[in-house]
Amino acid sequence: MIAADGVMFDLDGTLILSDRALGGYQVLPGAVDLLHDLDRRGMPFVALTNGSAYPASQQGPRLRALGLPIPDDRLFTPNSVAAGLFAGRGLRRVMVLGTEGVRDALEGEGISTCAPGDARADAVYIAWHPDCAMADIHAACAAVLDGAALYSASDVPFFASKSGRAFGYSCAIGGAVARVTGVEPEVTGKPSQAALRFVAGKLGVPVDRVAVVGDDPKVETIMARTGGAIGIGVTTGTTSAAEWAAVPDAERPTAVIAGVADLATLLFEGGATARRAPPVAPPTPTRRGPADAA
Repeated sequence: MIAADGVMFDLDGTLILSDRALGGYQVLPGAVDLLHDLDRRGMPFVALTNGSAYPASQQGPRLRALGLPIPDDRLFTPNSVAAGLFAGRGLRRVMVLGTEGVRDALEGEGISTCAPGDARADAVYIAWHPDCAMADIHAACAAVLDGAALYSASDVPFFASKSGRAFGYSCAIGGAVARVTGVEPEVTGKPSQAALRFVAGKLGVPVDRVAVVGDDPKVETIMARTGGAIGIGVTTGTTSAAEWAAVPDAERPTAVIAGVADLATLLFEGGATARRAPPVAPPTPTRRGPADAA
């Protein structure tokens, strides 16, 4: 059995598959029944997606319409983590390279935002921005060169969709800004340790008792392994069973299951015995590997 007191789920590739435009969702087999089972057993769970396009108040109802019992207060994005970091670090005004949904999410957490080009920005935050223009990148670079802190929702380029791997924008935009300024963005979503600590706090359990369930060894698994949490890999997204088997020992999850339908057995019925793997060193930032949309 897995010695977990709370569960964090990835969304794309783990509980659902989105289309490339993020306009529609397909629930993966077993996801609805599993979440109801966790509720019945009193096992707390949250979902943390690297998708930053929508706040929970918009995305949550869409997921519940498909039968997934995820309340808004259990659904989080990199914007959720970022807002806490900004507030805690006294960053009063944040230039957002992202959609209206990104700005709404931060404003809803009490963070003052501004459009690219505002010279008063204390920080630049790069998120889901499919309409990003060169003027936006120029403005972000200018702000960073003037001393603004640089943050990004995600630094990995792909997420699992119904049509295969789909492109994540914040990686490319952040890469452009970093190349010009020499400043690497601090990632607020997975696999950052800030995101893991945020999740543990929302679950109300110690980090080492959190089961992190996801489809990407470079995202959820690395986050779990680095922080000493429990990593559970699934094969329903970007990583096949053969690809999981080829992951180096130092980066391998505690267990790999075919999909979330098998998680209850792992958690409650002793269908598999797994020990928590020792933590690994934090990964060097790269721009390779799949992840959720950001």
